[in-house]
Amino acid sequence: MDTELGRTLAEAARTIHISTDVDETLKAIASAAMKSLPGFDAVGISTVDKKGRVTTRAATGDLVWDLDALQYELGEGPCVDTLREAEVVAAPSIRHDQRWPRYVPRAVDLGLQSQLALKLFLDDEGTLGGLNLYSTQSEQIHPEAEAIAELFATHAAIALGSARQIDALNEGLKTRSTIGQAIGMLMGQYTLNDDAAFGLLVRMSSTSNLKLRDIAAHLVDEANQRAADAKSSTKRGS
Repeated sequence: MDTELGRTLAEAARTIHISTDVDETLKAIASAAMKSLPGFDAVGISTVDKKGRVTTRAATGDLVWDLDALQYELGEGPCVDTLREAEVVAAPSIRHDQRWPRYVPRAVDLGLQSQLALKLFLDDEGTLGGLNLYSTQSEQIHPEAEAIAELFATHAAIALGSARQIDALNEGLKTRSTIGQAIGMLMGQYTLNDDAAFGLLVRMSSTSNLKLRDIAAHLVDEANQRAADAKSSTKRGS
């Protein structure tokens, strides 16, 4: 790896750690990859959820959306392979590649000449998604691109994993706050202590077949709506 590419990679690694928002992190990863990896003119980030649903969450251009969607639709292509077993899939001169007989002809029609796909994963979380790099400029993949991309994907996976953990923590704090509000409402409405109010909320969750957080949110939303209606009625009467 030459000095300039090394500096670019280091700068990219710093960039993707700036934001703690998942979507902002993904945008930073895609943008930094464009600057860091030679020979590619379109970059996308795919994420996979616990149910196996794959979604393109960041892209540097329309071509990425088209090629990603094509691979999801057909269930084949370098991107799909890395979301399964492969960690890295290189496809230089892709028009001659016979591994994806349905994907290749349609991708070539869209202008694709070469492609590199990498799995984004962490040992304790498994597959988080994929880093997908497309070239419409060259059939050849730069000799150093794969090695650089592997290093970059490691940084990207760590940043994405951290962002997801923070996102989950924020959601957890929001859920706790909502449940706390619902318990407070039940305490006031039925003259209960906090343990009894929590027990009532649990029973309501069980009988309605709704998660605790969902029944709590429903109660809070109803209370807010009643307060808004009362305020509106007061204004009309004045």
